[in-house]
Amino acid sequence: MPDADELVANALAAVRGTDVRQAERQLDQLMVGTGAADGTAAVDAALLRRLVRSLGRLWPRGWQPVDVDRITGRRLDARAARLVRAAMAAQRRDQAEPVPAWWDDQLRELAATEADGSVLAGWASREGLDRADALRAAVDTLALVESLPPIAVLRPPPGTSGAALPRTGGTARSGSPMLDRVRALLAKAESTTFPAEAEALTGKAQELIARHSIDEALLAAGSERGDLPGGVRLSTDAPYAGAKALLVQEVAAANRCEAVWSDDLGFATVLGWPADLVAVELLYTSLLVQATAAMLRGRAERRPGSGRRTKVWDESFLNAFALRIGERLRTATEAATNAADQAAAETAGAERLLPVLAARGEAVRERLDTLFPGVTRHRLSVRDAEGWSSGTSAADRASLDVGGARKPRQVPGRPDPR
Repeated sequence: MPDADELVANALAAVRGTDVRQAERQLDQLMVGTGAADGTAAVDAALLRRLVRSLGRLWPRGWQPVDVDRITGRRLDARAARLVRAAMAAQRRDQAEPVPAWWDDQLRELAATEADGSVLAGWASREGLDRADALRAAVDTLALVESLPPIAVLRPPPGTSGAALPRTGGTARSGSPMLDRVRALLAKAESTTFPAEAEALTGKAQELIARHSIDEALLAAGSERGDLPGGVRLSTDAPYAGAKALLVQEVAAANRCEAVWSDDLGFATVLGWPADLVAVELLYTSLLVQATAAMLRGRAERRPGSGRRTKVWDESFLNAFALRIGERLRTATEAATNAADQAAAETAGAERLLPVLAARGEAVRERLDTLFPGVTRHRLSVRDAEGWSSGTSAADRASLDVGGARKPRQVPGRPDPR
């Protein structure tokens, strides 16, 4: 009989192929095991070893725990994602030092904890799977993990010299009074049933974020730290992945960040300075909730007998909403920047603020060129005039009025005749 590692390799090769019967035969071999008294336990251990080893190979290739968890749930299911979490916890035990604090934070947020005994058996028991289904799911999960391509390395992974350095730039996710105020404003915006109130609350949140970003920029300019822009990945899963990516881009642009959409992997990468990245995460999450609620309200207000399919209308609605909200967020940022620039001119000379912001923006663009040298632009297609108009109106019902409101204007766009 083949040993356990060979049985796992054979099953994996068969699953990757097109011969379904051969795949089932190899899974049957896994069921039988090595023929020894502890043959099934040896198979479980071999599966876990290979999964742990494969996960370890992903970290230097740009993947982070949250990324692997997200794509496993997206391409397989939540059950497979929970297996990956258990394997990541097992892998963490023997991970090469140094391990950065943010890495352990991600594992904690995923509830990736190592269980006693066999990881595979424990996971199968919790999921209520018999052995055949558990082995099939485990091999499928292993095949996915080993197929993942390299992506941009946003942070030094465990085991590298950069991982030992503390994260000095920006503000932490928690413990900041300003961020607590922003979270409270956005929570109110998500819960209100009045669109005008939601828009006003979101605008105030953006104003606070912009002021905080300026303070962070001036503080960093006065120090001798050699920080570089960082990055985060935000989910853009179906449905309406393109509209979600557009919303990420608009929120990022309003907060002096750059965004790149990886459609095949289901996320957008946002590059920027730490405080700005936290702001983008908060705003995107909240605005996605608000946009979805506005879309559902808009559906109910559609004229009876409308000729367009709901999906096409929804997509146009969300695209228009994203673009108009982006304009409004940028207005809030510009107002805060102008006010801060005037204050800087009075206290430290007119040349203090704007060059700092320009230098930070250039550093973000250089980071973009380094990590994504082959990035291309995607043209927006508007396929439903009614959905476009409704989405613009939903985002335009209230003035954000931060530092002098401008008259709202219609987002330019011509419906696609298809």
